[in-house]
Amino acid sequence: MNPNGYSYSFQTPEIGNYSSPTASFPSNGSSMSQQDMYHDDLEYRLRELEKVMIETDHGYMESFDVCSSWGVVSRTASRAAAGRTIADIVSRRDFKELLIACAKSVAENDTITANWLMSELRPMVSVSGEPAHRLGAYMLEGLVARLSSSGSSIYNALKCKQPSGNELFSYMCLLYEACPYFKFGYLSANGAIAEATKNESRIHIIDFQIAQGSQWVTLIQALASRPSGPPSLRITGVDDFTSAYARGGEVNIVGQRLTKLAQSCNIPFEFHGVSVSGSEIETKHLGCRPGESLAVNFAFMLHHMPDESVNPQNHRDRLLRLVKGLSPKVVTLVEQESNVNTAPFVHRFQETLNYYTAIFESIDVTLPRNDQQRINVEQHCLARDIVNIIACEGGERVERHEVLGKWRSRFTMAGFTPYPLSSLVNSTIKSLLENYSSKYRLEERDGALFLGWMNRDLVASCAWK
Repeated sequence: MNPNGYSYSFQTPEIGNYSSPTASFPSNGSSMSQQDMYHDDLEYRLRELEKVMIETDHGYMESFDVCSSWGVVSRTASRAAAGRTIADIVSRRDFKELLIACAKSVAENDTITANWLMSELRPMVSVSGEPAHRLGAYMLEGLVARLSSSGSSIYNALKCKQPSGNELFSYMCLLYEACPYFKFGYLSANGAIAEATKNESRIHIIDFQIAQGSQWVTLIQALASRPSGPPSLRITGVDDFTSAYARGGEVNIVGQRLTKLAQSCNIPFEFHGVSVSGSEIETKHLGCRPGESLAVNFAFMLHHMPDESVNPQNHRDRLLRLVKGLSPKVVTLVEQESNVNTAPFVHRFQETLNYYTAIFESIDVTLPRNDQQRINVEQHCLARDIVNIIACEGGERVERHEVLGKWRSRFTMAGFTPYPLSSLVNSTIKSLLENYSSKYRLEERDGALFLGWMNRDLVASCAWK
């Protein structure tokens, strides 16, 4: 924090003979780097780039005869042409085009061009600017980390700079209220569970990411209003580190809150907390009992499970097979509609750019640009995910979203069949969206519900049995 605004800064290690840029983004949009690696003159940059390209191939040219050297000359000319193309991009000052060109340079490990483009991008980004420029600040941070091969350390540094648990919880609540994404997911999942268990007297819900337990408030209230009387309800909640940190204690805190609510609604209730990661979950942790109607909830959780591209044990599909073996009445899935799991890096970068541009635009409608609370929400609730997607690989990349078509294939291979969503759910969510911008859209297709911002799908919800 500084008197002039918010600063988001990390110093990365050196790369070869070039010092990696420090990504530093004040709220007024001005650059905070103390030393530019290149002069600002565009023609000078291009001449330097071409010089390096030609010198790189000079030794090779001396070792070939006249005929074979044509190939080297051709490659040199091609590289020079590429340099002029980059110069054209820089001269157009198209922010999105610059970001993507920088990502391509990072993917090719072209440190000269990447550092050049980073120095051009740095004055353009701002955590209090337009949505694209705010997002660009965090995406540029991810590129800096990836180029310096310090993706995991930057991601860990972000986590180390977390606010206090109470502060993080307040930022989560602000995001929950500012945008309807979580409410959409929870309402659609609850509707499917209520429909599937409407005639059951004993219900057991396994929530694989209980978080703060807020999803179950409306369901408990709905079950209490059953004409035939409320059923007995048992919830097994699987905890995660971030939620535990935000609530400031163990998962039993959630159980105490839900128990108090259930008592006020005269519903027989039990809560069982499980502090085991999804990759380590076994049937014995879930405490299923004979005679109960089982519902399983996967809300914004499965994308964190490593799949076959990360771990031969493929915990993503293993968990689905485990759940299928429990013979659930219904399984609900809510996930971000984004394809970044196994996509090549440049495609992953572009997908992240397009997806989070819509997210940041939707936040812009509700929270003012110069609001420090909005900056906190974006940094602590979104930036870590963005940097992780861009900078990390292998097991260190935990944000691995897939589109619904891929999830459908996984559920089908695990033995599930689609469970139709109730039309009542659709109308309930439409009523919810009346409280938000008209740019949000709700669409039902292929047995699933999609919540989008303008023409971009952002969250998908469906049910299985």
